[in-house]
Amino acid sequence: MNIISAQEHQAVESPTVITLANDVDPHTLNLVGVTRIDLQFPKFTDGRAYSQAFLLRRRLGFAGELRATGDVLIDQLVQMQRTGFDVAVLREGVDASAAQRQFERFAGFYQGSAVSTQPQFAKVA
Repeated sequence: MNIISAQEHQAVESPTVITLANDVDPHTLNLVGVTRIDLQFPKFTDGRAYSQAFLLRRRLGFAGELRATGDVLIDQLVQMQRTGFDVAVLREGVDASAAQRQFERFAGFYQGSAVSTQPQFAKVA
């Protein structure tokens, strides 16, 4: 997962980039030609963007970039990656190196994810 600062993130108005509010059903989108979807976390307690990301990756087959924006905290990054996000935009004042260390804390997961659907036991067999 790529982690960028709020200064590096640019909200782009383009036919290839969609900014999706967290109350929009991804089934209603026309994804033809879309290369990036920015999903919103208005508050860290609002997890609807996780469901949107998972739905876009697993059920709708979106292969472009999914970017987490808004109130993104470092303790959410691993779950964001597992649900299909490629990029997370950290809120102001969050240290990117501390955020990157989150991924070093967990060597693996028993369950499959939106990105790697096979569970751990099936990989070993």
